[in-house]
Amino acid sequence: MESITKNRQSLTTLRAMIERAYGPDQVPTDASGDWVAELGHGWFNVAYRLTLRDGRDVVMKIAPPADVPVMTYERGAMRIELESLRMITERTGVPVPHIDFADTSHDLVGADWFVMPFVDGDNLGIVKNDLPPGVVADYNEELGAANRELNSIRGPWFGPLAGPGDPSWRVVFTGIVEDVLRDGELRRGDLGWDYHVVRKTMAEHADVLDEVTEPRFIEWDLWDSNVMIRDGQIVCIIDHERALYGDPLMEAGFVASQLPGFGDSTAFMRGYGWPELTANERVRRRLYCLHLVLIMVIETVYRGHTDAHQYDWARTQLDEIMALLARP
Repeated sequence: MESITKNRQSLTTLRAMIERAYGPDQVPTDASGDWVAELGHGWFNVAYRLTLRDGRDVVMKIAPPADVPVMTYERGAMRIELESLRMITERTGVPVPHIDFADTSHDLVGADWFVMPFVDGDNLGIVKNDLPPGVVADYNEELGAANRELNSIRGPWFGPLAGPGDPSWRVVFTGIVEDVLRDGELRRGDLGWDYHVVRKTMAEHADVLDEVTEPRFIEWDLWDSNVMIRDGQIVCIIDHERALYGDPLMEAGFVASQLPGFGDSTAFMRGYGWPELTANERVRRRLYCLHLVLIMVIETVYRGHTDAHQYDWARTQLDEIMALLARP
């Protein structure tokens, strides 16, 4: 996926980064650059598959350049990922990447970056259309169970992992949505809706957020494209840069329960062990869907998309969720 947030580097710089992470003996000497390949399916960071001199394959992720504007919630995303990986590794059995080396000094590339071993497996989001529906459902059920284990981590507050947080989920989540709307207004993003109508819609339903009283670690961005599979099992979950303490119902696996355009939540919810949503839970999930599709519309401006496919599709989803929130 093409985006102006991708912080691509020269072979010379990549060699310097490898030397810092693994030592001079692992720096590739091949001048052709055959030892590097960009992994192109990501939406935000640039990621490279690198072959070290001893033959090991690793993945390097580099955060966006400092001078490229990003949405408010994306600031410091790589440090969120590093903290998430530490927490998941220490407190759950969910398979996630091991970090070989992380650098937040900004002296080589002007951004955070890290390296991890290459995961030998297929990306579920890429191969799912080639798999039997029953097999895909099995993976989604396994993902639901893994997501529940991630959500078992209790947080000290609602909001960012590093703080500051708040004891009120309503305060935190409405603030998150307000950040997205301000980002959109700053770049004059066209929602197809007046911004004040979206704000009014959120305010009219925000009382259901008060039902959420216990902060839990949530991934929020755990789509099938962040799931690596091999031999019929999930072997790794990647991309943890949007995690926060919040309501587990905000997880991506629940989106399709209200917006069928995102797929089918049945197997995920079965694996998670979440029964049919109550009336108030449906409203909460609709508010979380509203937040998601607002981001999907507005981020196309920030990432410099030249293809209107995502924008057009997300606009349709925005109309649908606004209708479910009594805004036909």
